[in-house]
Amino acid sequence: MKAIVPPIRTALLAAALAAMAASCAPPRQTPAPAPPPPPAPRAVAGTAPAPAPRPPANWIDMPATPGDWTWGIVAGRSTASYGRPGMAPLVTLACDKGDGEVWISRVGTGTGHVPAALSTTTGTRPLVSDPELSSEGRITIAVRATDPVLDAIAFSRGRFAFDLAGNQPLYLPSWPEVGRVIEDCR
Repeated sequence: MKAIVPPIRTALLAAALAAMAASCAPPRQTPAPAPPPPPAPRAVAGTAPAPAPRPPANWIDMPATPGDWTWGIVAGRSTASYGRPGMAPLVTLACDKGDGEVWISRVGTGTGHVPAALSTTTGTRPLVSDPELSSEGRITIAVRATDPVLDAIAFSRGRFAFDLAGNQPLYLPSWPEVGRVIEDCR
């Protein structure tokens, strides 16, 4: 008589044979790792141009326009002039006491009413030139002697800027000569 193996034993025996067969099989192959990337090229010192300097973010950081202020009486008017010795002044402040105005004149070009701006540490004031007071190569702005912009110029911390449309701005020191003309006009 033949021995009959119960079905549960057959299942256990099959599982055991499968496990033994798996342990004898060669290991599964994993793909080879990717080769490392080539090294980055080395920078050679001195080959890249230096970046261009940034302009100052504020007019107060700009270098002062070369020159000095002088004061005197010119044609009967209290006058402060800014420029280099021996050269025509770049800027002139003159008191026209009869009209109660300070004339601010600068080297520049333009026709008609030329837009301008005076910048001080308290703010910027737009102005317009007076073609009747201007002359060839000089643009003049008339400002009432009581105008607060004159005080702002006199008391600006260290300097003020004079910008005239179509011309290079001037960065001028706030020296006592400027205040003297303003006070003489009041």
